[in-house]
Amino acid sequence: MCHALGEEYVVGARAAGASVEVLDLRRLEFSRDVETAQLQLQDTEPDIERSRRLVTWSDHLVFIYPTWWGTMPSLLKGFVDRLLLPGFAFQHAENATGYEGLLGGRSAHLVTTMDTPPPVYRLIYRAPGHNAMKRATLEFCGVGSVRVTAFGSVLKSDEAQRGKWLEQTRREGHRLRGAVPTVAERSLRILRDWLTALRLQFYPATWVAYAIGALAAGGSGALTTRTFWFGYAVLFFIEAATVFSNEVVDYPADSRNRRYGPFNGGSRVIVDGRISRADLRLAAWCSSGLALMLATILAFYTAAPPGASLALLAVLLVLAIAYTVPPLKLSYRTLGELDVGFTHGPAVLACGWVFLGGAWDDPLPWLMGLPIALAILPSITLANIPDREADAATGKRTIAVRFGQRPAIVFAMVATAVAAVSALTWPFLAGIPHGYDIVPWLALPHAAWLLSLLARSLRTESIPAKMMTLMLASLTYVLWFLLPPFVSLLV
Repeated sequence: MCHALGEEYVVGARAAGASVEVLDLRRLEFSRDVETAQLQLQDTEPDIERSRRLVTWSDHLVFIYPTWWGTMPSLLKGFVDRLLLPGFAFQHAENATGYEGLLGGRSAHLVTTMDTPPPVYRLIYRAPGHNAMKRATLEFCGVGSVRVTAFGSVLKSDEAQRGKWLEQTRREGHRLRGAVPTVAERSLRILRDWLTALRLQFYPATWVAYAIGALAAGGSGALTTRTFWFGYAVLFFIEAATVFSNEVVDYPADSRNRRYGPFNGGSRVIVDGRISRADLRLAAWCSSGLALMLATILAFYTAAPPGASLALLAVLLVLAIAYTVPPLKLSYRTLGELDVGFTHGPAVLACGWVFLGGAWDDPLPWLMGLPIALAILPSITLANIPDREADAATGKRTIAVRFGQRPAIVFAMVATAVAAVSALTWPFLAGIPHGYDIVPWLALPHAAWLLSLLARSLRTESIPAKMMTLMLASLTYVLWFLLPPFVSLLV
């Protein structure tokens, strides 16, 4: 059945004008087993060498195979083990994952047969074979778009059904979907690239801080008001303008950075050629314009004086974008970490407070937001440690660049400790809403754990081996200063 599907795909692809080469694994001669201590030391059979040449030549890879015991047959698994070696398919890197794919610029299509009904395979068994080939193998090696077509149940199929599968496979080859994406696939790819550029992983914390201020001023019903969501739309576009402009200005540093990860080194959409600098620059201007337009409208719908709302948003917009954008370029003057702590903590919390009716000159929202800012400082400081060499080469003076790695870690430790102390004193400040007294019980144990991790990382001059653990520990530390106050105010 799989052989017949392969023949139909070839017919369709050649009819579409593609140059096609076929590898029939049953006819290749190679050892399926890795027989040496290192993969590269094993003798390379002529068929494996030819297979690598064809992979290098190709733009689009198609794998057609039956699914046995939830995944690929041993013949295909052995072929993958011998084919995709370090130095050919991937290499070790200094980024957060420790690896970098070398087969970029290619797409792939998996066509597989199975006796299990495909919905059962996906929903009950969670598609282990698809995940192994698509994510853990091909995408790991840099292959971009990987589509999957599953046919089943073969055991219960009749001749008419199998004929439809053969016809569908020939159409798939003729469309060359993935190699020549459809309009829908191109649109989804563009959408995915822009969502990557937005770096949405950082937005929830901003939203929660903003919601705390709104709940403190407007009560538990604040989140259902039009003013709340209109105000957050302004903050969203301010944050979007910030990340877009950061991508543009930081491109020289990001292009040099080999230690990038999900929380540092930028989104890499410009570096990878997915979005141009010109398009991101335009997006930053458009986001700023939308933020200003919405802020002007919002100023006349809030309970605060229009001047107070506009002034607060103007300060926030300037300071947020000035993290990298001239003339201030705060991250180039060793003020970037403080800027991030302020704009993502007290500033957005004060916005929620003012928009929902809190007095614009009341110091309470700033006191409520200060511990959040302190808790943010360790994560933003640590995020700049892997970027240190690239930042230094382009004139960016973060704390890690100006003072070195160990002083930066010490600064993160001090900020962690001071944030923990503030958690102890927070509930006793006049006007602090009820419920904040739970924060120390959650923040202090986490602070002790984070401090122990940071103390151990001081022993090495190189980038800490567990940098991702440090990043996750510092980022989750912030949650204890956000979630308990949010929940207590909400209920």
